[in-house]
Amino acid sequence: MKLPPYADLLGASLQWEDGLPILAMPFGPDVLGRPGFVQGGAITGLIEVAALAALRHQLAGEGGGRVKPINVTIDFMRGGRERVTYAAGTVTRLGNRIANVEAIAWQESRDKPIASARMNYLIVRG
Repeated sequence: MKLPPYADLLGASLQWEDGLPILAMPFGPDVLGRPGFVQGGAITGLIEVAALAALRHQLAGEGGGRVKPINVTIDFMRGGRERVTYAAGTVTRLGNRIANVEAIAWQESRDKPIASARMNYLIVRG
């Protein structure tokens, strides 16, 4: 699976866990916000790319398609610190024209997310 160019800008890499895509973004000057913390926009971008990766992965099993975001809601729960940040998406509904995806970002434990998102996408089946 190929990630969008924005993932390269974040330094994010694709990993697989139980056959599902997970993104890992190292901490560094490119994602630095206030001293010692990951910038909120970098976390948001990582979550969006993770959600897209999950949706494209599921769509690939059904013949593919193009997607367009309809809306995105991000909730920040705690600050991201100076360590690797992970993100994964889960497709909660895949209809004929609309997909609902949830995604989380975490650092030390997936059970303690630093941010979460709910996203809706328009699908054009291909």
